[in-house]
Amino acid sequence: MVKDTSVSSVILDIVIYVVLILLMIVTLYPIIYILSVSLSSQAAYEAGEVVLWPVGINLEAYKEVLTGGTVPMSFLQAVINTLLYTVISLFMTTTLAYPLSRSKDRVPFHGFITKLVVFTMFFTAGMIPMYLIVQKVGLLNTRWALIIPVAITTYNLVVMRSFFESVPVELEEAAFIDGANEITIFAKIILPLSKAALATVGLFYAVSQWNQWFNAMLYLSDRVSELYPLQYIIRQIIMENQIAAEAAAAGELTQVQTSTVQLKYATLFVSIVPMFCVYPFIQKYFVKGVMVGSVKG
Repeated sequence: MVKDTSVSSVILDIVIYVVLILLMIVTLYPIIYILSVSLSSQAAYEAGEVVLWPVGINLEAYKEVLTGGTVPMSFLQAVINTLLYTVISLFMTTTLAYPLSRSKDRVPFHGFITKLVVFTMFFTAGMIPMYLIVQKVGLLNTRWALIIPVAITTYNLVVMRSFFESVPVELEEAAFIDGANEITIFAKIILPLSKAALATVGLFYAVSQWNQWFNAMLYLSDRVSELYPLQYIIRQIIMENQIAAEAAAAGELTQVQTSTVQLKYATLFVSIVPMFCVYPFIQKYFVKGVMVGSVKG
């Protein structure tokens, strides 16, 4: 392949590299800032000295996050919820998307179910009916209230269906001739060929559950506070920090806890780390799977 060395091509390459570098800076700076503040002293932060690197190294916030308070337990709960949610959601999404990706002759009520699924993408019952349903079925104040009601996302279902439609039907026909049934074809042919789509949709589900805090506030009460996930605890820390700052500004609080800001940013950084650890292992699948359904032919 001959590389284009014309002036216009070189200029285009420079523009692309500049844009990519700017995007990288915009993406990484907030993370670097969070880490720097969490490792800096309170005095350095209040003086505005923290920009790109820590000033006055202080590890007390991380000691408190990792060893005391409710953060370690909430971190464990968030990990458990994310793992359960991802597995259950992938199972429910794939087992519904596969039949919908096949012909109407093989699936009874194919058109009705498809329209019903698409309808939920545009219309929802609302928060109060959902709360009443969760209450009536006995999921209130349980871990499953954070998982079951939101187990399937319509967008992810459509993505999986589009991928399954791209799998050649001839593979299934050959398997039928050899005596395989629908479950065998799905488990031994379709799923092994769908690693890219499974990794992509699985990452979408994992990130959405990891960042979830509103459902915990809605469905969990203080008597089951041990089930609070990490993001809900982070929200509480941020709210307490804002209240303390407002009280200090109004003169109602003479002394603010010195580690409040550092504790908040340390907790935020700890919540980011798991996604950093998971993504490199599924990146090769994610790059392929993110284009699912975008090319037909």
